[in-house]
Amino acid sequence: MKKFSGVGVALVTPFDETGRVDEHSLRNLVNYVIDGGVDYLVALGTTSEAATMTADERAFVVQVIAEENAGRLPIVLGIGGNNTNQVIHDLATLPYLRLGDAILSVTPYYNKPSQQGLYNHFKAIAEHTPLPVILYNVPGRTSVNMTAAITLKLARDFENIIAIKEASGNFEQATAIISGMPENFIFLSGDDGVALPLVSIGASGVISVIANVMPGEFSTMLHLALEGEYGEARQIHLQLGEMFKALFEEGNPAGIKAALHARGVIACQKLRSPLCEVSEALYQKIKRLGE
Repeated sequence: MKKFSGVGVALVTPFDETGRVDEHSLRNLVNYVIDGGVDYLVALGTTSEAATMTADERAFVVQVIAEENAGRLPIVLGIGGNNTNQVIHDLATLPYLRLGDAILSVTPYYNKPSQQGLYNHFKAIAEHTPLPVILYNVPGRTSVNMTAAITLKLARDFENIIAIKEASGNFEQATAIISGMPENFIFLSGDDGVALPLVSIGASGVISVIANVMPGEFSTMLHLALEGEYGEARQIHLQLGEMFKALFEEGNPAGIKAALHARGVIACQKLRSPLCEVSEALYQKIKRLGE
């Protein structure tokens, strides 16, 4: 399962001015990031605005990504939610799951389950899919943090739970997971800005936002770090520092869509409500940083 090491890119979903999925821009984006050197594609993650897409739109987006990818890279599909039974139903019925090589499943949001509740949720998911499962811990969005102890228990108890995208920003927690995880388990950074230091303590990669717009630079940095070439990797990390911050200054994926529009990769930076486009000042800042 090391094919999920390196740089996975959390693809945005381009929309046109009317708010419909922009198929042409999406196809262009897929080729852009593949040509840039990313290692795998992540569809229907947070950055994709999947939460505001219909079931038909989600299926269409996966179909387009898979068609344009044409088997070149592995595809990870975001399949999660705060209703365990609904997630299990989706795993049994969504036809586009056949197009994925693994699923990325977020901790349940809003409900605020206990640690035992989190374990039960992911146990049910692991038992109802033959696909590899990447856990996704992002307490800043879900209001619940999955502890290192529960992550490690899930990693040990289920062979198809193969990785975690850890976006808690807690280095002590990251250290505990990395030091205690099974040999073939994969630790992925959930934040671009800390991917390099996390690789230095044993992370195997990152699921990235910035790789949408700077796939070459970011992938080079990450692979240098994985090869132990920290001097060169550090230089790139420092060069990207301002962009890391700017892309999230007014929220994700507003920042990354602005960057992609400024670079001409997508035709429109439209987002779906309740999200909205970045301010003109931030757009100009992101454009300058991307030059």
